[in-house]
Amino acid sequence: MANETEIFTPEVAPPKRNIWRALKDAVRGTEADYTKIDLKKAIFLLAVPMILELIMESTFAVVDIYFVGRLGASAVATVGLTETYLFLLYSIAMGLSMAITAIIARRVGEKKKDEAGAAAVQSIILALLASLPFAIVGIFFAKELLALMGADQWTLEHGYRYTQWMLGGNGIIILLFVINAVFRGAGDAAIAMRVLWIANGLNIILDPLLIFGWGPVPAMGIEGAAIATTLGRSVGVAMQLWVLFKGGKHIRAKLSQIHWNAKVILNIVRTSSGGIGQMLVAMTSWIFLMRILADIGSDAVAGATIAFRIMMFTMMPAWGLSNAAATLVGQNLGAGNPQRAESAVWKIGLYTMVFMVGVSIVYFFFNHELMGIFTKDGGVVVVGAKWLKILSYSYFVYGWWMVSVQAFNGSGDTATPTKINLVFFWLIQIPLCYFLALYLDWGYSGVFWGVFVSETGVGIFTLWLFSKGRWKTVKV
Repeated sequence: MANETEIFTPEVAPPKRNIWRALKDAVRGTEADYTKIDLKKAIFLLAVPMILELIMESTFAVVDIYFVGRLGASAVATVGLTETYLFLLYSIAMGLSMAITAIIARRVGEKKKDEAGAAAVQSIILALLASLPFAIVGIFFAKELLALMGADQWTLEHGYRYTQWMLGGNGIIILLFVINAVFRGAGDAAIAMRVLWIANGLNIILDPLLIFGWGPVPAMGIEGAAIATTLGRSVGVAMQLWVLFKGGKHIRAKLSQIHWNAKVILNIVRTSSGGIGQMLVAMTSWIFLMRILADIGSDAVAGATIAFRIMMFTMMPAWGLSNAAATLVGQNLGAGNPQRAESAVWKIGLYTMVFMVGVSIVYFFFNHELMGIFTKDGGVVVVGAKWLKILSYSYFVYGWWMVSVQAFNGSGDTATPTKINLVFFWLIQIPLCYFLALYLDWGYSGVFWGVFVSETGVGIFTLWLFSKGRWKTVKV
């Protein structure tokens, strides 16, 4: 009877139980070898925590703009103008993150965990050094930076403190990026997820408290939003460092590794230069676009800022999938299996496309309703709704671009995406948006159509270039 039960039980075990078990493993973290387990399972175990991580990050961004939106269009514009400078910081943070993810993934794939830990420590040192210039400029020249971007009088008189906090405390932001990239590259995506859930969960609690005040806590307005962000993310960084040196499931740093290691530093700098370059090109393009919108008016800047937050929120599952592609490419190349790396990218690209088509449908039919959640200003709603509708026409192409770019980055080939971005963002997007918006007098619609043309083109071209397969031979 016992033997019959043993034979019978596996046959009737419901598939849902297996899915639930896999979901729990993904959230808790697993010691699975992503170069050997079933590819669909590897994608699931990596993508789920990465998606949840980024959903929380984007949830905070949406909640933040929701509360700031209650302060008026100028307050929202302050956030948007400050972010144009933060995007420069994000360029460095994301460039370093791309490099460290590729290097850590490659070392883990090669089973060289001590070298992976050493690379993690050196990336932290680089992150701190990179943050210093932004902190100095942000603290002492916040008003001048905002004036350069065409800020209105309210922003120059009241909003500059937000800029001081965000740029002055930028070291916390860049560390959050870089250390979570270490965990993702190692395959400890669940740790990165929990860090952001705690950090941004605290942000969401502090945001309304510090912006509007409650009991003995004074209302700080837009400055309170920046303080909430800094405090919440500081807790996240403290948690990251504790886990990294205590040891995750796939990586552990040692106190003895805290010293200047020129060889590892140079490898990170060499690999990250392309990543930083590609992000600088993309982010500075955004700065130029915001400058064009600032000439059109605060409503244009505010509408674009809110629409961008909505876009980032809805893109997070796609970014999570593309981050999983980077880890799988790096680890499988390290394990000497480029075919498995390529197969992972095509599977993830298909999943991403299906998701982005669904998002496009929502953008097309419910753009005004989405904008109305965050602002009651009719002019701002019209601007943001217009951008969301234009995006809906080819959003799925953008999903393929995200996955293919991360595949290049995961292989360590960060130079190719940089060259692509240079052509499509600087030589096509900026001139086209300026021409349509100001020369042809299309206003903000010209900016949005220019973005549509350039980003559709870059998506198709990058995917074609990925299919050529040269990324398989890159060494890091």
